[in-house]
Amino acid sequence: MKKFSLFTVLVGIFCLPNLFYGQTSISIEETEDAPTISKHIYGHFAEHLGRSIYDGLYVGEDSEIPNKDGVRTDIIQALKDIQIPNLRWPGGCFADTYHWKDGIGPKEDRPSIVNAWWGGVTEDNSFGTHDFLNLCEELGAEPYLAANLGSGTVEEFTDWIQYVNHAEGSPMADLRKENGKEEPWNVKYWGVGNEMWGCGGNMTPEFYANLYRQYATFMTSWENDNDLYRIASGANQDDYHWTEVLMRDIPKHLIEGVALHSYSFVEWQDKGSATDFNEEQYFSTMKTALWMQELIDKHTDIMDKYDPEKEIDLIVDEWGGWYEVEEGTNPGFLYQQNTMRDAMIAGVTLNIFNNESDRVKMGNLAQTVNVLQAVALTDGADMILTPTYHVLKMYTVHHDTKLLPVEFDSPDYTYEGESLPAISVSASRNDAGNVNISLVNIDAEKENKVEIDVDALDVDNMTAEILKSDELQDHNSFDDPEKIAVKEFKDFKLKRGTLEVTLPPFSVVVLKEK
Repeated sequence: MKKFSLFTVLVGIFCLPNLFYGQTSISIEETEDAPTISKHIYGHFAEHLGRSIYDGLYVGEDSEIPNKDGVRTDIIQALKDIQIPNLRWPGGCFADTYHWKDGIGPKEDRPSIVNAWWGGVTEDNSFGTHDFLNLCEELGAEPYLAANLGSGTVEEFTDWIQYVNHAEGSPMADLRKENGKEEPWNVKYWGVGNEMWGCGGNMTPEFYANLYRQYATFMTSWENDNDLYRIASGANQDDYHWTEVLMRDIPKHLIEGVALHSYSFVEWQDKGSATDFNEEQYFSTMKTALWMQELIDKHTDIMDKYDPEKEIDLIVDEWGGWYEVEEGTNPGFLYQQNTMRDAMIAGVTLNIFNNESDRVKMGNLAQTVNVLQAVALTDGADMILTPTYHVLKMYTVHHDTKLLPVEFDSPDYTYEGESLPAISVSASRNDAGNVNISLVNIDAEKENKVEIDVDALDVDNMTAEILKSDELQDHNSFDDPEKIAVKEFKDFKLKRGTLEVTLPPFSVVVLKEK
């Protein structure tokens, strides 16, 4: 038997690369032509779905739960704290069955509607246009109205625009004033239908492109030189033909944005539990989350072919994790818990959006309260904030900042012979000149050490925050609402123009220059 000296064994152990942790170098280069990371990338989505609106955002003016005009004040404050830039409403699939005139006027006179898409429940239309737009004003958020193309008419659509945007001297402006709102809201962002390839009407892209042209032609903003921002219902994940047809067939003067929808999941037909999952299911979910990069790259390539000047934006107005509903809840309500897995989805997705901000100008997490990858969950008078919420709050430092492009080769996160990039990074500089860097390590087992070259950025003093927990399945509950919270992070050094950072497994770290 061959003998080894203690020295030989020790040398062998310490020279093995990446045995105990990954190690990578990251360079950040400031460029004059780098895009601005639009704050609208950090937008949200509230559909009439399950307990999203009713018993979520909206509890009614006569509720014992503290509220402002029927909307929970704790939700209002939570959304203000993450500087919510925009909110999409009323759907989703619900949008193409929603007739806005049912939701205005005295609430006792409003007709009821059966929500055929989500649980078959009857809604009383007590939360309508005024309630939503007044909420957006309270939040300081831009409203994004998804209009009914599937079962509506051009007249109904254009009447809605006139109702919310025309100051005076028109039938719809007069109707708005009769209902108590003197000044218009001046809504800029409009979705021209939703998922027209599916619940919006199962249309072909050619048919929808022609229908879109009709509707967009009649969309007019009287007060602001027709500055409406029209968003076409875009592709489902990798339906590149859909994007090709829209970009080819819709004249550029009729469109400002093209949507894209993509969710993260284990398997679409077997989504698994939100909290009771294993590493194989986690790995599969992260694989679909990281697929967002390829989707954006390929849809952008098509858009660049028809629009090299990048005048039309890519709008990812539905994204997030999707699992089976919590046991004992209505399957049509899509209520699920939110774990460290969801924090990983949020961190890597937002880093992708930041790095692709020359084309991606808006994103909408699905959804705000009590549905899918929610930022808040409610139970009666109680409310908890999720790990996803904390990631969004950490990332507010990137809102409307200048992108700092990053270059690096990520170490691998490997599971049963398949690998994913373990590290995700984006960086920015704000108007005050301060640098912000967001890092995610998705590896379920290994910490990763990174060295970030910031010498050219003149960085001299930084603080940091971290979101982490002991188990991937950890989550905040109504019994333990602070189990996962943002904490100060000190496991980094800045010396001679290099940041050395140790990232724990499945963690999110944001470094901020003072």
